[in-house]
Amino acid sequence: MTSIPTVHETERQTPAAPALSQKHLALLAAGAGFSVASLYYSQPILGVLGADLQASASRIGLVPTLTQLGYALGILLLAPLGDRLNRRRLILTKALALTAALLLSAFAPSVPWLLLASLLIGLSATVAQDIVPAAAILAPEASRGKAVGTVMTGLLLGILLSRVVSGLLAEQLGWRAVYGAAAASVAVLAVALWRGLPDFAPTTRVSYTALIGSMGQLWQRYPGLRHAALAQGLLAVGFSAFWSTLAVMLHAEPFHLGSGAAGAFGLAGVAGALAAPLAGRISDRRGPELVTRLGAGLSALAFASMAGAALLPPQGQLVLIVLSAVAFDFGVQATLVAHQTLVYGLEPAARSRLNALLFVGMFVGMATGAWLGSLALAQWGWLGVVGLATVAALGALAVRLAVSTRPVGVAKAGLAQG
Repeated sequence: MTSIPTVHETERQTPAAPALSQKHLALLAAGAGFSVASLYYSQPILGVLGADLQASASRIGLVPTLTQLGYALGILLLAPLGDRLNRRRLILTKALALTAALLLSAFAPSVPWLLLASLLIGLSATVAQDIVPAAAILAPEASRGKAVGTVMTGLLLGILLSRVVSGLLAEQLGWRAVYGAAAASVAVLAVALWRGLPDFAPTTRVSYTALIGSMGQLWQRYPGLRHAALAQGLLAVGFSAFWSTLAVMLHAEPFHLGSGAAGAFGLAGVAGALAAPLAGRISDRRGPELVTRLGAGLSALAFASMAGAALLPPQGQLVLIVLSAVAFDFGVQATLVAHQTLVYGLEPAARSRLNALLFVGMFVGMATGAWLGSLALAQWGWLGVVGLATVAALGALAVRLAVSTRPVGVAKAGLAQG
């Protein structure tokens, strides 16, 4: 069995990473935002996609599902390469692949082609998961949470703007223009990264097979990693169930709103963007465990509050849903930053693999939420989606509370590892 390289082994094998500058931090934040935005362009325009391609709601719902599954698969199989290869070259290669996948979506002649393109978008958009650990590598340990939070702010702004721009652009120029513009933005990003990103020395020389195999060892070694992946995955179920069904719900009675309105709901994501640096600072000062519990609890309350929408007139329902979205976006993203801070401290030489395992759990939850959310909406309406999201968030809170209430000796061992 191949051992995981230790910190000391890595320091003997590779030179120190370049220092983190404000230029690097801004570039990493922009790179994370533009790349991860590709995962969410489809969500506000599902109603338009289904009508144009004459596909049922359940079939067109496979677009975000396959995108999220592709992302989870890419994180598992491709993101660990950041520990073995020059991260700069890996980022550039994936950015070019993402450009091609977005162009394929723009020119897809039918649903099967669009579904294939969606899977490829998910695979190549994992460039974001090569960018975020780069910030952790470049940042000093004392400010790692703040640096990760700053890059995550760029990532979350990408999610926010993707929904808004997608909805508005689809109304004006059609859904194909959304993917065409996205391809152009990622191409520009690739040029900026090529010119401004420093080289990163690999932290391990093991083979690809051994690299992937070592992820199983990491999973077994660190209970904190398993708890983080499970809790974030459960939060992702509720998060994805909401966003994957929102456009379809708003398109139907009593709202009859178009893709622009659905995209405008993405403005609620600004709360998540604000949560990232705040969560990073609190994690640096008070520890990430506190942030995970507060974030999961806030998300559960926000999801549950939407059950009261049925008692309000249409305008009141929209206001309640917007306020709830602001709250759960804040909670989910704050918890994610805290989990990343926690996981990155486990094994510095294996940050890409640790990050991969955390995000595999998260995006399996995303794909599951998109699938279960569409089923819940079809069978039980909006209350079914709200119930699903609330139960999932309460599950995440239970995981974090269980970690904090274990016997002292066990808790210290688990938290030291995660």
